[in-house]
Amino acid sequence: MLDSDDKIEIESITSPGQTERVNRAKYNAMREALLPVLPSDAPGMTVADAKTALLKHLSQEFFPGGEKAGWWLKAVQLDLEAKGIIVRGTAKPVRLYKAASE
Repeated sequence: MLDSDDKIEIESITSPGQTERVNRAKYNAMREALLPVLPSDAPGMTVADAKTALLKHLSQEFFPGGEKAGWWLKAVQLDLEAKGIIVRGTAKPVRLYKAASE
């Protein structure tokens, strides 16, 4: 069952020093779906392709039918970029890949 009171602070690479409190279970579910689908090397995978790939691994308990997956993908993406766990490539459109240490 979803505990809406259990929060985690996340960062954003676009707003250094600012944090946001979000639901821990949804954050972790998205993170667990996102990281395995991202490649380890540049140029990486577009955000749209990452969303398509992760939907089949996403918890239906927290994201029934992929509901709100786009918002959560962006929140987790920006947090993981801020933490250096994933990297944004230089090409357009935005492409993501796992950092070397991940």
